[in-house]
Amino acid sequence: MYEVLLIAGMMALTFGPRYLPFALAGRIQLPPLVTQALEFVPVAVLTAIITQATLYRDGILVINLDNHYLVAALCAFATSLLTRHMFLTILVGLVTYGISLWLG
Repeated sequence: MYEVLLIAGMMALTFGPRYLPFALAGRIQLPPLVTQALEFVPVAVLTAIITQATLYRDGILVINLDNHYLVAALCAFATSLLTRHMFLTILVGLVTYGISLWLG
């Protein structure tokens, strides 16, 4: 019985915050400043995910050329800045990671 209540509670806590924005979309007019600020949320979240995955290894900040993820991310970032081509950026990042891992 306890497990059923636990699962029902977890479902309510998980479903509620995800359903409310969809249910209220279109009914609430957000101020332009809030709307403009919300446009930066995907970029901020993606940056946080990539930075954490790239720079931290086993809970330790690793900023050197032995960090294969960092080398690949820097090459992909440079490619993105120069070409603005998503597929080429992904390809350069993957190839650089493979070469960096293979070399060492």
